[in-house]
Amino acid sequence: MRKVLIVTDAWLPQTNGVVRCLEAVGRELMGRGHAVSYLTPEGFWTFPMPTYPEIRLSLVTPMTIGQVIAREAPDHIHIATEGPLGLLARFVCLEQGLAFTTSYHTRFPEYVAARMPIPTEWTYGFLRWFHGPAAATLVPTASMQEELAARQFGHTRLWTRGVDHSRFSPGPKSEFIELPGPHLLYVGRVAVEKNVEAFLKLDVPGTKIIVGDGPARAELAARYPDAVFLGLRTGEELSRLYRSADVFVFPSRTDTFGNVMIEALASGVPVAAYPVTGPRDILTDPSCGALDEDLGFAVIRALTLSRDAARAHALGFTWSRCADIFLDALVPVREAAAKAA
Repeated sequence: MRKVLIVTDAWLPQTNGVVRCLEAVGRELMGRGHAVSYLTPEGFWTFPMPTYPEIRLSLVTPMTIGQVIAREAPDHIHIATEGPLGLLARFVCLEQGLAFTTSYHTRFPEYVAARMPIPTEWTYGFLRWFHGPAAATLVPTASMQEELAARQFGHTRLWTRGVDHSRFSPGPKSEFIELPGPHLLYVGRVAVEKNVEAFLKLDVPGTKIIVGDGPARAELAARYPDAVFLGLRTGEELSRLYRSADVFVFPSRTDTFGNVMIEALASGVPVAAYPVTGPRDILTDPSCGALDEDLGFAVIRALTLSRDAARAHALGFTWSRCADIFLDALVPVREAAAKAA
């Protein structure tokens, strides 16, 4: 049995790809008999992140983080995010000579630049510094790995994602019956970095359906009254919404992966997206997804694709494989001290 400590600033009640991934991998590892604990904002004073209030930033000291690590006495430490908890855990590990791994989940440079006049290279410089001492930095796609290598990030390892094939599966079209078809679905955060307006502006037949919440929702709902904004949906209701769609539209140009795409594919729904990092790594079979710089053309083409092919392609993405890669990348916490001796 291995004892694994995962440090993450992103945690429940947030609903995003980072949280889903870390939860799923933890469950998988615990199912194999390993002990997994999480160091999260739970139990600490927090304040909302400016311009992104759903993310809570922790107010805590290095001493407290050091005490948590000492109490947990992990065999392995994985720092999943670059927020306050990640920074302090990094500091404690370096101070105590503990080896650790990190992961690169989010394009913070582009997200920050979309909100504030901060050059992306400044933020990438910070991220190079943050991930530099890690024994390995796990990245979700080969395209993202290439991009980071071009920005002088070292020791990266590919770490794909999985999907719950029983929860997200094909089935009858039970939703949207009263809406004109075809039914074009987007699921995710409604924010500027997700480029949702590119989807809403498309001149294509059918009804555009937005599932999710975020700071841009009210403005976009007012500007695009013909679109249907359903807000946040979870559980079986979300599964029904997926399988009732005719095409899943993924307009983001900044995601590092895009878990929602494989949830849609697992539900038997072809995907339309731009040919960028994430979509081009996932939609490698042209029979299940359409990639084009003209997103409207991609939507029209996706409407002709096979729902069976979408499901078959999604079966290649499993949380078991994701956990295998994660486990293989971990290093013993005392590896750094041993190398220095």
